[in-house]
Amino acid sequence: MYAASFRRLASGVAFIATASGGAVLSLASSDKDRTIVESWRRTIGDPTASVPSRSVQESVLSGASLSNPLDVLVIGGGATGSGVALDAATRGLRVGLVERDDFSSGTSSRSTKLIHGGVRYLEKAVFNLDYGQLRLVFHALEERKQLIENAPHLCHALPCMTPCFSWFEVVYFWMGLKMYDLVAGPRLLHLSRYYSAKQSVELFPTLASKGKNKSTTLAGTVVYYDGQMNDSRVNVGLACTAALAGASVLNHAEVVSLIRDGVTQRVIGARIRNNLSGKEFDTYAKVVVNAAGPFCDSVRKMADGESKPMICPSSGVHIVLPDYYSPQGMGLIVPKTKDGRVVFMLPWLGKTVAGTTDSPTSITSLPKPNEDEIQFILDTITDYLNIKVRRTDVLSAWSGIRPLAMDPTAKNTENMSRDHIVLEDCPGLVTITGGKWTTYRSMAEDAVDAAIKSGKLKPSNDCVTQKLQLVGSYGWDSSSFAALAQQYVRVKKTHGGKMVPGTMDTAAAKHLSHAYGSMADRVATIAQEEGLGKRLAHGHPFLEAEVAYCARNEYCESAVDFIARRCRIAFLDTNAAEQALKRVVEILASEHKWGKSRQMQELKMAKEFLQTFKSSKNAH
Repeated sequence: MYAASFRRLASGVAFIATASGGAVLSLASSDKDRTIVESWRRTIGDPTASVPSRSVQESVLSGASLSNPLDVLVIGGGATGSGVALDAATRGLRVGLVERDDFSSGTSSRSTKLIHGGVRYLEKAVFNLDYGQLRLVFHALEERKQLIENAPHLCHALPCMTPCFSWFEVVYFWMGLKMYDLVAGPRLLHLSRYYSAKQSVELFPTLASKGKNKSTTLAGTVVYYDGQMNDSRVNVGLACTAALAGASVLNHAEVVSLIRDGVTQRVIGARIRNNLSGKEFDTYAKVVVNAAGPFCDSVRKMADGESKPMICPSSGVHIVLPDYYSPQGMGLIVPKTKDGRVVFMLPWLGKTVAGTTDSPTSITSLPKPNEDEIQFILDTITDYLNIKVRRTDVLSAWSGIRPLAMDPTAKNTENMSRDHIVLEDCPGLVTITGGKWTTYRSMAEDAVDAAIKSGKLKPSNDCVTQKLQLVGSYGWDSSSFAALAQQYVRVKKTHGGKMVPGTMDTAAAKHLSHAYGSMADRVATIAQEEGLGKRLAHGHPFLEAEVAYCARNEYCESAVDFIARRCRIAFLDTNAAEQALKRVVEILASEHKWGKSRQMQELKMAKEFLQTFKSSKNAH
C-alpha cells in the first residue's frame, strides 16, 4: 500500500513539474492600467472620502430609466456580487447593486475564514493526474496572494499543522505539502516544514502525543501556510470600495420581479422593494448579473419558470471554542475524517473556530446548525487534543450554505463543480455561481466580461481589480495599532452620566487597526470626542464608537448588520452578543432616528437571529 502511494506521489511530482511550465499566470499590466489603478488608489485611499448616503444610492437606482439605463445591475451583495460591482465600476461602467438582506449576510459571512489554494484539489490532481484539478489549484493560489495583498489589514498568512502518527504519514504529508509549495511558486506565502513531536507540542501545547486509539505515538507534524481573513469585513469593504468607485450599492433591497422587453423578451431591469421602507421602484439596466449565491436559481426562475436548477446546496457547520483550544498563530488540520472531509481548528479573532461539515441541505435564508454536526466536529477534534473537549465550551455555532454549481445543460450531476460557472440561459441575465471565497475576484472578472459581451457595453478600460486595494488598505501597516494606542483615549460614559477618559489599550487598538485599517483613526476619533469609548461586551475589544462609525460609513442599517457582519461578536460569542444588543440598538437609534417601536422590533429580530447560532447546550 505504502509503495503504491509513493509511486503515485512520484508520478504526481513529474506531472506538476510538466504542467507548471505553462500554468504561470501573467501579471503584466500596461502603462494605461497602472495609471488607472493609481487614479482609483487616490479615490479609494483618500482618508477623507465617504461613501454616498443610502438615500443617494436609492435615488440613482430608481432614476435609471428605459431611456437612460444602468450598464450593469447586480443582484446579490455577497463576495461575488460585491466583487462584480467593484470590477464593473472600475472599468468605467454605470453600476447598481441590490441585496435583499445585508452585504455578506449569507454564505460569504459563514466561511471557514481560510483563503486557500486547495490542498485537497492538489491531492486529486496528483492521484488522478487530473490537469483540471491542478489548474484550479494554480488559479486559487494566484488569487490567494492577491487577496492578502489587496486587504492586508483583514487577511494574513496562517501556519496550519498536520499531525502525523506514523513515519509513512510524515513522508506522505511532507511530500504532498512540498508539492503545494512547488505549485505556489512565486505565490508562495512561506515554505512548509517538518517539526519533531517535541517541537510540535511546544508550538501547539494542546496537541495529543498519542493517536486516537492510543496505540500510536505522534511522529511529528508538517506545517504549511494558507491565508486567513475576516470574511464579512472583507465583503463589506468590497461593497464600500465599489461605492467609492461610483457603484450605487443598496442593501436591504430585494428584487421582486424581473422586467423583460415585450418584443425580444430580453431582461432589461428589475422591480425592487426597499425592505426597510416597503417602497417599490423599477430600475433598468442593459445587463443584469445574477450573483445571488444559493438563491441564484430563484432569480433565474423569475426570468424563466422552466429553468433547470444549477445549485446543489451543501451545509457547512462551524463552531467557536475558547482561545485555549489552539495557540495564537497556529492552526490544526485533520486531513481525514469519517465522512472524508478535512476538519480545521484555527485561531480567529481571539477564539478558536473549528469546522466544517459537508451534508445535503435545503436552501433557507437563516440556516441553523444541526446538533449532530456540532457533535461530529467535537468528536473529530477530540482525537487530536490532550484536553477534554466539552460541548459546554461551544460559544457559538453556525451553518452556511455552500452553493455547489452544476451545469443545468448537463445530463447528470457528475459535472457538479467546486469551480464557478458563468451562464446566460436567458438573454440579458448573466448568472455567476459556484466557486469559493478565495477566487471571488476572478469570478467577478469573468462575470463582467460576460456582461460586456451580452450587453455590447463599452468599458473605458480592462479589469484592474487584481492590483486594486480595498478601502482601509492604503496607508496601513502592521504597526498602525501602536500609533492608535499612543494618540487616542477612549472617553466613556459612566452609569451616572459622567464622561471618564480611559486608555486606548493594545487589545482595542489592535482590533480597530485590523478591522478598519487606515480608517481606524476615524473610529478612534468618535470614541474620544463623542464619549463612545466603552466596550460593548466584557472580554471583547469591540467599542461603542464602531456602531456609530458603521452606521455613518458602512451602510449598517440594523442591529444584526452590526453584531454579525460589521463586528463579529455574534459569530464569536453568542451570549456576549446578546448582552451588547441593548447598547447597539440605542446607538443605531440615535444615528438613524428610530422611534421606540423600531427599537423594540430590532431587539426582537436580533434575538431571533442569535437563536440560529446557539442551542441550550452552548456556553453561558
